[in-house]
Amino acid sequence: MTTRSFLILHGWQNHRPEDHWQHWLADRLTERGHAVRYPQLPDPDDPVLAEWLDELARHLGRLDPRGERVVVAHSLSVVLWLHAVARGLPGVDAVDRVLLVAPPSASVLARHPEVAAFALPPLGALGLTLPTPTRLVAGDDDPYCPEGVQTAYGHPLGLTAEVLPGAAHLDLDAGYGSWPSVLEWCLDGDVRLRGREEQPSAEGDSGF
Repeated sequence: MTTRSFLILHGWQNHRPEDHWQHWLADRLTERGHAVRYPQLPDPDDPVLAEWLDELARHLGRLDPRGERVVVAHSLSVVLWLHAVARGLPGVDAVDRVLLVAPPSASVLARHPEVAAFALPPLGALGLTLPTPTRLVAGDDDPYCPEGVQTAYGHPLGLTAEVLPGAAHLDLDAGYGSWPSVLEWCLDGDVRLRGREEQPSAEGDSGF
């Protein structure tokens, strides 16, 4: 079995609830013998970009270099990842593949003082420096990206977003307590991402 190292990054106001698909994913990957880092980032309700970047660098430095290194970022941590790429954060260039899930748009970040300091870096300059492959996926009705993910992120970054019908923000409120397709992608980076096969009834943290 090929052993991989995974770094799973959560979003704003996310306290890693057990019912969230990221927690579910971390458990499934660990059960399969992979090394998984799923850290609680500092002060998720009132995050500080510099502190999140420091934590990201620390965890990137602890990924096992003997196997494939994979990052799965959701929501505000997508923005965190783009800031890391823009700054040339140590460890970013050692990642083998990345999944960016449901990023909030610049207009939404600006409306929330708690995360306004995460304002996007210039995206056009980042397309050629993103780890390859980088995949981008979001719902077609995400309330935190009203401009649409392809317009807000795909075109500027030179990526073709995978848009999932009715997936909203790909969070617990949208029914994503489990997400078998993301597990499939973690195990095989060539698979096509799909929406959930079933809709759990759990309720989760708000925010992004």
